[in-house]
Amino acid sequence: MVSGSDDFTLFLWEPADNKKPIARMTGHQQLINDVRFSPDTRLIASASFDKSVKLWDGRTGKFIATLRGHVNAVYQVAWSADSRLMCSGSKDSTLKVWDVGQHTILMDLPGHADEVFAVDWSPDGERVASGGRDKVLKVWRT
Repeated sequence: MVSGSDDFTLFLWEPADNKKPIARMTGHQQLINDVRFSPDTRLIASASFDKSVKLWDGRTGKFIATLRGHVNAVYQVAWSADSRLMCSGSKDSTLKVWDVGQHTILMDLPGHADEVFAVDWSPDGERVASGGRDKVLKVWRT
């Protein structure tokens, strides 16, 4: 289990084994909005008001990389079913599709008129859905 906080930290837990966290994960410069394990549980992605997404090792909590590309707070992240891609939605009204292995942006998806609050992948991995403050639901081909 992983938790993120408004004190800019994350904790990795194994509650069945120990009441103490496995790791305290630091590096974000502002509060954390969302934290998600990849479907294969090998990675953790955290989204923050500091305009970044950070990647962490899902077993140890060790920092892997910072993904930068948004120009405002990142609200949510979603993983593709195969754990190779991740999508982030931001206050900057865009979505970014990331190649997690290369730590690079594969697609920049502008189109919302305001903040993007929600993102998720279709089960087949071919589409991303997003919803935002503009009261529009968009479905994107990836």
